Amino acid sequence: MNSCQVIFFAVVLLCEVLQLSRARDDVNFDVNYNITWGKDHVLSLNQGRQVQLSMDIQSGAGFGSKLSYGSGFFHLRIKLPGKDSAGVVTAYYLTSTTINHDELDFEFLGNREGKPITLQTNVFVNGQGNREQRFRFWFDPTADFHTYKILWNQHHVVFYVDEIPIRIFKNNTNIGVSYPTQPMQIVASLWDGDSWATDGGQTKTNWSHAPFKAHFQGFNVNGCPLDIQNSLNILVQQQCYSSNYWWNDRKFWKLDKIQQKAYQQVRQKYMNYDYCSDRSRHPNIPPECK
Repeated sequence: MNSCQVIFFAVVLLCEVLQLSRARDDVNFDVNYNITWGKDHVLSLNQGRQVQLSMDIQSGAGFGSKLSYGSGFFHLRIKLPGKDSAGVVTAYYLTSTTINHDELDFEFLGNREGKPITLQTNVFVNGQGNREQRFRFWFDPTADFHTYKILWNQHHVVFYVDEIPIRIFKNNTNIGVSYPTQPMQIVASLWDGDSWATDGGQTKTNWSHAPFKAHFQGFNVNGCPLDIQNSLNILVQQQCYSSNYWWNDRKFWKLDKIQQKAYQQVRQKYMNYDYCSDRSRHPNIPPECK
């Protein structure tokens, strides 16, 4: 086989892999998700491969995964509400159902037209949050779909925007920092947060611009299914950290050099709030920040 044939077959193989990847992500909403509230504010599009949530003064809407998971590399493709979206919160997160819950948040905080939308992330462990980090976008998140991802394995939690890691929460249990271990569901919602979301609640939702609409795609789930009952069995829980799942491979234990550079750049240029640096809220530096 000559070099031209090798290149040809490599290109064919790459195309097949890309097509398979798209097919796996081209999953109907109903396969993995249910509408959880605001059913009359949810619209299925493109034969169930896209969902629109809308919000007016009566209600918003939300959906959640049918299963809970003990690890995974989760994603949704989201197009945020455009124009004047002050007070409007679009959320995508993982959460457990216990009182002292674990939660990993993407929250998109709307703004007046022409002003920047804020991307806020947060981490709750055993009911304890107050770990906000906020970013301004380097693109218009209302113009098209972008992929928001959460990697969760036993080494770290990583938040991504498209392929760029923007936040890392490491497993620091060795120094007494709690780490998410509870089974979590995937949740997305669109709701009225004008009591706090824009300018600390000073800028209110303008209902004359309703309904506000957020669109979601990418309903395939890369996760290790784990329910509350089985999570009490350590051996079963440990299966979600095994090499049977590709997101537990060594290459996902830490960022590579290219990812690390992108991570540092996006945080230097676009992060505008970090709880680690807020001495008014945290007089003592949280141990995971040191």
